[in-house]
Formats: sequence, C-alpha cells, structure tokens
Amino acid sequence: MSYSVHTTIVGQRRPSPGLDGKGAAARPAEGPHIGFRPDIEGLRAIAVILVVLSHAGVDWFAGGYVGVDVFFVISGFLITTLLVKELDRTGTVSLRAFYARRAIRLLPVSTVVLVTTVVGAWFWLPATRFASISSDALFSTFYGINWRLAYEGTDYLNATAAPSPLQHLWSLAVEEQFYLVWPLLLLAFWARRRVLVALSVLVVVSLAISVQQTVTAAPWAYFGSHTRAWELGIGALVAIAGGFLRRTPKGVAALLTWGGLLAVVAAAVTFDKSTPFPGYAALLPVLGTAAVIAGGASGGGWGAGRVIGTGPFRFVGKLSYGWYLWHWPVLMIWPLALGRDPGVKSNLAFAAAALGLAWITYHLVENPVRTRPWLRRRARRGVALGLALSASTAVLALIAGQFIPALPTGPAAPDVRAELATASEPQARLTQLITASLGRTRLPRNLTPRLADALSQSPRIYSDQCHSNYTQARPNRPCVYGDPDGARTMYLIGDSHAAHWFPAVEAAARNQGWRLVALTKAACQLPQVLTWNEVLKRPYTECVTWRNQVAQRIVRDKPDLIVMASNDLDNGGLIGPGGRTVARPADPLWVRGWQQTWHLFSGTPMVLLQDTPLPKGNAPECAAVNARRLARCARPIARAISERPRRDLVADAARASGLRVIDPTPWLCGQGKCPVIVGNTLVYKDNSHLTVAYAQAIAPVVERAIFPRR
Repeated sequence: MSYSVHTTIVGQRRPSPGLDGKGAAARPAEGPHIGFRPDIEGLRAIAVILVVLSHAGVDWFAGGYVGVDVFFVISGFLITTLLVKELDRTGTVSLRAFYARRAIRLLPVSTVVLVTTVVGAWFWLPATRFASISSDALFSTFYGINWRLAYEGTDYLNATAAPSPLQHLWSLAVEEQFYLVWPLLLLAFWARRRVLVALSVLVVVSLAISVQQTVTAAPWAYFGSHTRAWELGIGALVAIAGGFLRRTPKGVAALLTWGGLLAVVAAAVTFDKSTPFPGYAALLPVLGTAAVIAGGASGGGWGAGRVIGTGPFRFVGKLSYGWYLWHWPVLMIWPLALGRDPGVKSNLAFAAAALGLAWITYHLVENPVRTRPWLRRRARRGVALGLALSASTAVLALIAGQFIPALPTGPAAPDVRAELATASEPQARLTQLITASLGRTRLPRNLTPRLADALSQSPRIYSDQCHSNYTQARPNRPCVYGDPDGARTMYLIGDSHAAHWFPAVEAAARNQGWRLVALTKAACQLPQVLTWNEVLKRPYTECVTWRNQVAQRIVRDKPDLIVMASNDLDNGGLIGPGGRTVARPADPLWVRGWQQTWHLFSGTPMVLLQDTPLPKGNAPECAAVNARRLARCARPIARAISERPRRDLVADAARASGLRVIDPTPWLCGQGKCPVIVGNTLVYKDNSHLTVAYAQAIAPVVERAIFPRR
C-alpha cells in the first residue's frame, strides 16, 4: 500500500534525521517544509477504512477499493516531498539512503504478515491452493504480484478461483515499481520546471493508457504499474507545487479539502464491482485526494482537517499500514480456521481483530525497527536488512511450495475410463459408478487427476489456440480434429462449456471417422445476444464478432452436423437495444437469441448439448476440505441445474426448430445428487468445468448420444 513513509518522518515538531550518501545524519532541510500533517494521517485512516469495509462486504461501500487510489496519491506526495527537500538541500538524492528508509519502514511488518499468512494457509486453507499461495508469496517478496494477478485475471479458467490471501499486496508492488524509477527521473530532470513538464507527461501518458486498457484489458489496467503511475504522479505534482499551495487563501483551501473528501466518499459509495476501473472513474478519488492534500497545505481554517485530523482518525491512520496488510489474510483464513461461514457481521469482527494485530505489530515490530538508531545511522544497514528479509521470505516460499499438505485417502476406486471402454451398455455402467460414488466418504487413493493438478489441465484446443480468449474476436486457425480425412464434417461450437466436452466429442468423431472442427470462445454463449462481461467490465462485443465469424465459416463449409453447447448463465446480464442491462428475467430475449442462431444454420442437422449441472462451489477445494466427508460435496440436482426455467424454454424451442436435445445430467448425477468424484475420476476442475479426465472417461456415452445407433 501507500506507506512510503510515516508522516512524522517530516515532522514539524522534531524532524527525523535522514541519511546522506555516506551514511551520516543529514542536516535539517533549509527553507519551508510541510511539517507534520494530521490531516494526511486522517486521510490514510479514511482510505484504509474504505478498503476494509469494501472487503468485508458492506454494500454501502462497494466502491471502497478506491482507498487504494487514495494511498497512491498520499504516497506520491510524501515521497516526492522528501526527495525534493533533499535535492534542494544537497543537489542530489542518495539512492542507497532512499531505499534503506523504505526497507526499514516497509519490510519488517510485511515479512511478518507474509510468513504468518503462508503458515496459516498451510494449516487451514484447502491444500489445492497452497502451491499457488506459495508462488504468490514469492512474487510478493520481489514486488511482482501485480503482474501475476493481471495475467491470471485474463485467464477465464482462473476467473472463479478463490482470491489469494496475499492478493492485496499488489498495491505495494505498484508503488515499489514506481519508486525504482522515480528518484532517477528526479535526478535526471531536476529543476522544478523540467520536472513539472516530465511529470505532467508521465501523468498524461499513464492516464491515457489506463483509460484505453480499462476498456480493452481490464485486469492489466487494474493491476498494472503503468496504468497506476499517474495516480502517484498526481501526488508528486502536488508536492512539487507545495510552495504555491501554501499561499492558497484559507477559504479556498477549506473548500478544496471538503470537496476532495466528498469526492473520495462519493466514489466509495457510488462505484461497485461493475464500474470500469481505473480509467476515467479513478479521476474522482485521485483528484479528490489531491484536493484534500493541496487544500490542507495552507493549514488552519475550517477545512476537513479539523475532522480527519482528530485523535481517532490519527490513531487509525498510524496503524493503517499494518491494518491493510493484516485485514485481507484474516478475512481469507480465519473463517475457515474457525469453521465460520463468512458474512458481513463476522467479517467486520475479523477486520476488527486485524486492527488489533496491526496495533501489536506496530508496537512490537514496525515502530521499534523504524526508529532504531543503529539502523538509521548507516544506509547500508537498512539495505542489508531489507535484502536479508526478502531473501528469507523467498526461501521460505520456495521451500513451502515443495511441501503441499497431504490429504487422507481411502481404498482405490474403479477406473471409470476402463470400465466404460469395455462396457456393453456404457450408460448403465456409468449410472452404477455414480450411485456407488455417492456412498463414498474418502478420496480414492487412485484419484485422477490429483486435486491440485485439476485446474492446470485443459483440453487440447486451449494450447492449440482454438479456444479464443476474451479479447480475440476472430477464429483464425483451422482447428481440425477427429479424422482429418473423414468424408463427413461436424462442428463443435460454443463457450468454455462446449470446450470442456472436446475430449469426448473428439474421441467420438475419431471413432466414427468424422472430421471435427472445434471453435470455442471464453464466456461467449451462442444465442445472438450481447452480454456484459464482468472481467472486461463492458459489453462483450468481441463475442458478437466471433459468433458472426464462426457462422460465416459454417455456412461456407456446409458441415454435416453442428454440436452446440453453452453456459446457461449470461455473465453480467444481457444488454438490450438501448444499451442498458435487461432486467431479469431475460429468458424471452435469451430464447429469441438461440432461435436466431439456429436460423443461421437451417438445413444443417444440429444437436443442442445442454449445460452441465454445476457443483457446489469449487469442486477440488470442496473435496480437499472434506477429504473424509465427500458426501458433503454432492449437490442435489435441483440446485445443480442453473437457470432451470430458461433451460426448459430453450430445450422446447430447440425441439420445435428440429434440433436434437441432449441432457448430460445422467452422465454426472444419479439418485437426485451430483458427486464431484465418480469412481476414481474427479468430475469438475473448478466450479463449472469438467476435468479432461472425466470427459475422456465418458466418451463412449457421449458418442452414443451424438451418434445414436439406428
């Protein structure tokens, strides 16, 4: 987070000693300086409170994530103030002293939180997540977790994964990446006018990239340092303009502070997870924060500092770094450790406990280390401490990743793939295996795939780039499978819920001597509708373009059969003709969209493979947590079928249009329930997609459904 320095490091009452390049105590800065700013301490409190309330699930503050933007501006202001004062005083910046101060300030507490989180995750989080969390710890140690999260955010199959307990450290990574280059830029351009020009260019370019990527690549825009640099730059501009701002009339300054504070709070209560962010939207909290800091520079008056600079806000502001670091791991781990279902009330209690941990680490770790004279007298000592802490955390993360918590297993179970391959009636044998699995209580020792490996295994069309990602709008590859020389051709089209059937459909096509073309796209359902994409945070226009391209290809190729499959859900909702989200239920519009799709291919035999029943949450994680009580993971069919009315309406319309409709429920469920493990095979890789192993195992059943015997 934006905890570059504590505000008292430039305290008016007693300026803290800095470090010059030789490690000697620096002389007090000549000329005016900002002094202690209780309003900034209070502004930190506002920022962390907004973040915590948002993460705790308080609906009124769904946009509380803007607290991070507040921290960025504060950090840019404070750090630049210190650097400019050093430049004015000495004509240079001691990079060694600068990074020593940051290491002493940031790393001791973050190391404690990182180590505690990894240990807590080992004991209480699902074993399936531990390898990923260990990697997150490693990336966090070297301030690279923001790029890891940006990459994972563009992976559709990771979109529903549980958040990492270290995810919040992305903001520290953004700051540290910025401060790798910012002192160098100041040194290169130092002269206030040149720096103002260079910084203004940086702000404009970074903001422009942020606006553009918020539309085209939202995860990269949200987590990227290149799209957040302008926020720290705004704080830096306020710092460089400090002399001018101190001459602001008291009345104008007061209006600035109240208006800025109102802008921050307004963003927190009006924004939510559907707001395209950062982009233009980030201007509101960023400029609001800058206004509070700028207006408070003149001091006194009736500004917002009279409220946010009071004792309670300053107390929380003092603990804000530790509270930010602790609150997220606590919210992610403690409910599972205590066996509590997370809710707003319990989350607020956990958040309060995290504030208690922040108070403890402030008094036992943060403040003692930060003020220790032995460390502050020599810059190299601070650098050495930082390197030692980082190296130790990295080693711990690497070692921990090799010791995944073991899960208890029971007797071996029948091999589903082998059983169905030799069965005279594959469906009857599969039903027997499903029924037997409902009575199983422990993981079979011959489970395939392993719970920890399930998510990483995807159908071949992913690596072949025949499954398009969010931003790909054109299927440019041939994507031919089955029997490439087959006399007849079939197409498999749809979203990822069509892609997970590929192993079974491909085996069926190969056995029947058919040529198979597989074209699928992430979160792109086949009805001719426009949906809101929750990852891109905008209408999913790429899906419309992709569907049109696929339709043109099918019409040109004139295949002998089309197999269609789609998720029955509609992402973030359907977008109507007026550009607004259609109020639910939107089933009639959904059915009409399907009818339009079928009309495009009239004259070609079509099969509608209905959506699969869905497990209760993330299936591998449920199995890991309930390794001795697998029955807890079985879900009643009535709840496993999503959007039942819509599903039935589509099926009726499909039959009326001459399509064959295949219901896959008997392939996954029996006796009213759907287990997550059948025989020795894990059924689901996450919260909705089949594992490659299960799709391969039930290929004989799928083949008989697509190619019924005459």
